[in-house]
Formats: sequence, C-alpha cells, structure tokens
Amino acid sequence: MNDLDVSAFTALFKEAHQKCFGHPITKPLSETESKLFSNKIFDQTGLVIGPKSIKNYSFFILNNSEAKEENPSVATLDTLARYALDAPYTNEIQRKVKENHYPYWFQYKNKFYRSQKKPVQRKWLVPILIMSAIIIIGIVSFIVISSKAISLKPFTENFSSVDEDTLSAHGWFIKSKDEQYWSKRSDKPGYLTLYTLKGDNWPDSLNKPDIKNLLIRKISADCFTAEVHLSEFIPQQNWQQAGIFLSEDSNFSKKSLRLSFLYNDFYGGFPNKKEIIIQAITSQGKDFDKPEEITHQSVFTIDSSNESLVRQNLRYAALRIERQGKKFRLLFANGSLANAAFKELISQDIDMNPQYVGLFAIKGFVDSAAIIPVRFDFFNYNPEKYK
Repeated sequence: MNDLDVSAFTALFKEAHQKCFGHPITKPLSETESKLFSNKIFDQTGLVIGPKSIKNYSFFILNNSEAKEENPSVATLDTLARYALDAPYTNEIQRKVKENHYPYWFQYKNKFYRSQKKPVQRKWLVPILIMSAIIIIGIVSFIVISSKAISLKPFTENFSSVDEDTLSAHGWFIKSKDEQYWSKRSDKPGYLTLYTLKGDNWPDSLNKPDIKNLLIRKISADCFTAEVHLSEFIPQQNWQQAGIFLSEDSNFSKKSLRLSFLYNDFYGGFPNKKEIIIQAITSQGKDFDKPEEITHQSVFTIDSSNESLVRQNLRYAALRIERQGKKFRLLFANGSLANAAFKELISQDIDMNPQYVGLFAIKGFVDSAAIIPVRFDFFNYNPEKYK
C-alpha cells in the first residue's frame, strides 16, 4: 500500500475499533479482544476477518516497534469498511457476484482522500454527486431487498455435494472448524458427516461455549419450519448427541434453542436405565449460567436384548422445529422406514428471534465419551405465513 492507503487503512481500523468497543484504540488488542472484534464483523457483515489478522493490524497501526508491516487484501479492507459503514449483510459468494469491485473500501478511501485536501469549489460536481447518490441508494436498496428475499425463500439441502465451495454457494458457513474431522465430512457419498467432538453451547466453569464444525446459515422469518434428517445415528455414551440449533447470533452470546437426539444414563449418581432421548434446551445467552431443559423425552430404553431393534428403529430419524411468532413447536420422528410420522414433543412460547439455524454434533465437555460419526442426509427450511 502507498502512504495514503496506509493512512486510510489506519483511520478505518480506528473507526471500526471505536464502533466495536466504544472507545479509541490505545494499545494492541489481546487475543480475546481480537476474537470479539472478528465475531462482531462476521455477525454484521457475513464476512470474515481472522482474529490473528486483526491482532496484527492493531500492532501495525499503533506503530509498535515489534510489529511487521501489514498489507491487507482489498477484500479485507472492503470487509472492514462494510462494518464501519453499516453496509447490508452479505456473504463471500454474493459479494463475488454483485460487488467484486469492493465498493465500500473505495468509498471510504475516496472520502478519506478528500478529507486530506483543501476544499475546492466545483459547482458542476453537485449534479453528478446527486445522481451518483441516487444510483448508490438504488443499488443498496436492491441488495437489501434481494438479501431479505433470499432469506425468505424455502431452501432444501440434500448434501449431494459437501465441497466447501458448494456449501458456501448454498449459504452455509462453518464455525470453529476442526480440520481433522471436517476433512472427513464426505466419508459417505450423499451425506454430510459430522463427528461428536468435544464441545457444547452450554458453558461450565472451565469451558467457554464452543461447537466444533457447526454448520450454520442465516435465516430471517417470523414463521418457519426447519427440519433435519439423520441416518442410523446410535449414540452410546453420555452426552453424545446431534441435531438442530437456532440462535440469535453466531457466537453463543444471545438466546438459543438446541434440539437433539442423545444417549443418557446419568441421573446424578443414582442407578437408572440406559436411554436414547430427545432433549430440547434453551439458553438466555452469555450473561446467564443456567440454560433450561424444556423437554426430555425417552425414545428407547436400551438393554442387551433389544439393541438390534433400537438400531433398526433409528435407521431413519428426524427433528423438526416450527415457529409461529413466539410459539415454537418441537417434533421428532424415527423408524425403520423413511416416512415415519412426526410426533409432537412440546409446544410453548419462547421469547427469542433466531437469526441462524445450524446442524451440530457434540459430546459435551467430557473426554471419556468416544467420537462417533453423525450422518445428515436432508435439511429443509421453509418460511411460512400462518393464518
């Protein structure tokens, strides 16, 4: 970057920092602050700037003697400008198609350049600027309307391809990627295979909320149905589970709802049966320690005499969440045939406005449970208007 570009980048980073933290930057960012900054940018823009890069940029702009020279890409500069300028939400695919000229960085840079020069009267520029503003407003309005229209359209995923470019083109994002197990996602053609890795969105005193390889997408509808099908998922140890996840944000700081199939034989130390259950948990966010279990329903009691029967009846399993405003209806289905009927678990009011839906597999924050595969073969999101 030339000197003016460096100056513009410095001003932009400081402005974005002020917006994120509410105060000017006075010292290089810590890892925790960098992660928070990165999450804020992703939640608002749909685009990613890695925490490590943000940390390095903070050293660079403060002229720290130990900081190496930074040369962020135009895409990164545009993402930072989108955040600072409150640009409409997008993703990498939409930006490549509609905004591969990176307009927000150049808009910010040009504005910065002009602020460094003495004003010169050019009356003939006024009509041009007015016309340009009208065109820009029209383009931005079109993008906002288009983005909202996309999120209000029905969507079905059969996982015929789980290539990252295909998933991204379909609107999916991967959070907290574990490269070792993410690379195994296509182990069975026609399915998305996730693994019950250590993690949970239910924090404890030692661990922060984290779900590895959480596959999420943006949604926006007051009324919708979200449904996922699993193939032959047989959890066998405590906390092994998989299912569907709704959240108001993508970093577990706001309200969420988790619906999953899981194994359970833990009853506070008291002897009890081994079960496969359906569990639904709501969380109020990072400022609340205890989530609420709103349903806990046994599907099968397991013993040595019925293991093969249980396996047969979990050949096809499905979870569904229906939302009508504040009313959430949770359902499940299982059986040896693909067309098994859904059964209602619970229907109740929940005060949350989900902005993301995700697919997950976890084993909680325990080391004892094994890591096992979970194969997802179908997902459907259908925004609806109920009478």
